[in-house]
Parts: sequence; structure tokens; C-alpha cells
Amino acid sequence: MRPARIAIAIATLAMIGGLTACSGQGDLHAWVAQVKARKGAPLPALPVVKTFETFIYQDQDKRDPFEPAPPQANSQNLAGPHPDQNRPREPLEAFPLDSLKMVGTIGAKGSIEGLVKDPQGVIHQVRVGDYMGQNYGHVTQVTQSEIDLVELVPNGSGGWMERDASVALGEK
Repeated sequence: MRPARIAIAIATLAMIGGLTACSGQGDLHAWVAQVKARKGAPLPALPVVKTFETFIYQDQDKRDPFEPAPPQANSQNLAGPHPDQNRPREPLEAFPLDSLKMVGTIGAKGSIEGLVKDPQGVIHQVRVGDYMGQNYGHVTQVTQSEIDLVELVPNGSGGWMERDASVALGEK
């Protein structure tokens, strides 16, 4: 029973200490009233909001500069090269050209084929006439050191243009 008596004594002392602390609030109330009575520093004036004059674009003869230009069908775009959309896609056309690596060749001088490794590690045989890369790359020549091809890339005005590219034999 001793621990119970000690706990009761501690609780009694805590209540007496709390009651004596509450009796000295007169000074606290005076200080709060004094602080509330002080004048605060003046606030700076709000900045003046600038108004801008609205402008409605009304020139009907010219294109709105904030709208994209429509593609123009001109004779250069219609007569230029176009990718063959109807042919079946080849496996190496699923990868960007810079991710493909030439790892070697196979065959004799008359019928040489290139060996190309894709990013997944699969090796493919490539011959003249095959396609590779995502820009409709058409293989034009296979040599011991590289595979040459012609890609079709958009020219920016709705047509296509040819671009020479190659995949060189990588270091072992």
C-alpha cells in the first residue's frame, strides 16, 4: 500500500501547485492588455495593378500567328519520295537505327549479308533490299565494314526527303 500512498501524495502536490500558479494571472492580463493597446506599424500601400489593353486579331487576310500552319500540298510534296505503307514491316524496323549494331558479315563477295544485333540481343541477317530502322531505312549496300541505307524522313512541309545513313561494324 505504500506505492498507492505515494501516488496520492504526488497527485495532491500537483493540484496544489496548479492552483497556486493560476492565482497570479493578474500580471498576465495587464501585460496582454498593454500589448493590445499598442499601435502597429503602418502597412505598405498595395501596388497598383497595371491594366493592359486587349487586342483582337482581325486581319482576315493573314494567318493567326498563334495557330499552327496547315500543311501545304504543293507539287514538291506530291512528287517526292513516299514510304510504302502497304508492305509488311520487317523486324528491324521496330528499333531506332542508332540502337542497331553490325556485328559481322556472312557469305561471299557476290552475295554478302550483314549480321545486325538488335537491342534485345537477337542477331538478324540483312541483305540489300531489306528495311531497318524506324525511318523506313532501305538497305542499298552491304560491305565487310558497314551497311549503307537510305532513310525517308519528313521534310517539315508535309512531304518526305531521302537521307543517307549507315551502320558500321562495331568493335569487338
